Amino acid sequence: MRKSKKDRQDQLQETINENPFITDEELAERFSVSVQTIRLDRMELSIPELRERIKHVAEKTFDEVKSLPLEEVIGEIIDIQLDENAISIFEVKQEHVFKRNGIARGHHLFAQANSLAVAVINDELALTAKSTIRFTRPVRLGERVIAKAKVINSQEVKERDRSFVEVKSYVGQEIVFIGEFEMYRSNSEVKGVKHENSY
Repeated sequence: MRKSKKDRQDQLQETINENPFITDEELAERFSVSVQTIRLDRMELSIPELRERIKHVAEKTFDEVKSLPLEEVIGEIIDIQLDENAISIFEVKQEHVFKRNGIARGHHLFAQANSLAVAVINDELALTAKSTIRFTRPVRLGERVIAKAKVINSQEVKERDRSFVEVKSYVGQEIVFIGEFEMYRSNSEVKGVKHENSY
C-alpha cells in the first residue's frame, strides 16, 4: 500500500535525522518513489541536499581537531573522538580518476586515509612515520568512499610516544582500502624528523 505524502515526508525526515549522509537515490529506493519526488519532499521540508548536510556536520566536528587545519584534510570529517576513532567521506569526482577508465587514482584514497589518521591524533603535531597499505578493489568515478579510523595503542606504544591508527575505507559495505599508520606525536624524541604533516 502506497504511503500518503505526509507519512512519507515524516518518515523521510526521521530517516535523514538518523543518517544525514543517505543519498537521494537511496531514499528513492527505500520509499519506492522517484529521485525527483525525494528532492521535492526535501525542499518542502527545508532539508538541504547531501553536500550541504555533510559540510554542516564537518564544520561542527572539526573544532575538535588539533593536528591540522581543515583545508589540509582530504575528504570531509563527519565524526571524530580524538585518540579513539574518526570517520570521513570522500566523493570521487572527475579530477580524481584516470580519464581512460574512470578509476580513482590511488594517492587520493591514501591521502583520505592518511589525513584522517593525522586528524584523529590528540596532539598539535602528528607525523606519519610509516604506513602499510592495501587496495582491495578499484574505486570508480561517482562512488563515495567512507574511511573509518581507529587508534590502537598498547602500553609499549605509548611509552615510545607513538600511536598506531588503522584505517579501513568502504564503498557501501565493501572494503576498498586498508591502511595501518604509525604516527609520531609532538613529544616524540626522534631526531631529524621534519615537523610538518606527512601525506
